[in-house]
Amino acid sequence: MVGAGDLEVVVVDDGSSDGTADAARRAGADQVVAQPVNRGKGAAVRAGVLAATGRTVAFTDADLAYGPEQVARLLLAVEDGWDVVVGSRYHDDTTTVVRAPRLREVGGRVINAATRLVLVGHHGDTQAGLKAFRSDVAQVLFGHARVDGFAFDVELFLLVERYGFSLTEVPVEVENSDRSTVRVARDALRLLVDLARIDRTARRGAYDLEPGELDHLVAPATVPPKPGPAAGSD
Repeated sequence: MVGAGDLEVVVVDDGSSDGTADAARRAGADQVVAQPVNRGKGAAVRAGVLAATGRTVAFTDADLAYGPEQVARLLLAVEDGWDVVVGSRYHDDTTTVVRAPRLREVGGRVINAATRLVLVGHHGDTQAGLKAFRSDVAQVLFGHARVDGFAFDVELFLLVERYGFSLTEVPVEVENSDRSTVRVARDALRLLVDLARIDRTARRGAYDLEPGELDHLVAPATVPPKPGPAAGSD
């Protein structure tokens, strides 16, 4: 089990003016990364992940759509052998406690479909704000990531595919909130522009690894097998 003493809490303040950084320090965050100016969600998550020091790293949205116990569940899945574990809002076993507005739901699915322009594999949900990583894998992924906006999730999936890391999507319990800063039309347009940039960047070879760059990683973990049919007995 993951206990409170096993966790490092890193809060990233992406250039806000509402006192978030000071509030996080008073609340006891282990690290507070204060960006001098607002650069976007991708830049904020990248800064937080690269600052983290734990063996396994996870990030989640500040609107608390996913409860703390779900973060622990993803961390345990990484400890079980996966390089990357992604919460999926569209998994068959996902529970939606509070639904998002219809426009956001439709927009989210359209955006997720658009990611196939740059991704090889079929992924159920690239944009959910709950993901966990082996720390050494996270350092590679976020060390090569470039996108500062909402398309950073798609870039991560692209890098996972290119570098051959294992990834699984798991069900979540999601409680959508009006605290979210997502604006469907605005952010969808930005994401589509970023998808085109990701595609151009990949075609230029800018995501290519240097020879031996993955040699420092620990031996590839054994991915847990999918459960098969139960054996019968006489």
